Amino acid sequence: MTAVSPELDVRQEIPARRHERIFATYGALTAGDDFVLVNDHDPKPLYYQFAAEHTGRFTWGDLEQGPEVWKVHIGRVAAE
Repeated sequence: MTAVSPELDVRQEIPARRHERIFATYGALTAGDDFVLVNDHDPKPLYYQFAAEHTGRFTWGDLEQGPEVWKVHIGRVAAE
C-alpha cells in the first residue's frame, strides 16, 4: 500500500495568511516528508519564494494545473 500525502487546502484561507500557513506546514516536515498544496490559483510565485529561501532543500511537483484547482506536491529533501 502506498502512503498518501496529507493535503493542505488553502482555498478558504485569506490571501494574506496563505504563505504563512504553507511555510509553517513545510517547516514542520521532517526530512523525506511531504504534503500536497491545494490552491485556487497558480502557485508559481510561491515556487520562486521556496527557490529563494530553501534552495536545494525542497521538491516541487505539479499534480493539477487549474483552471479552478491547482495541486502541488511539496517535499522536504532528506538531510545530506
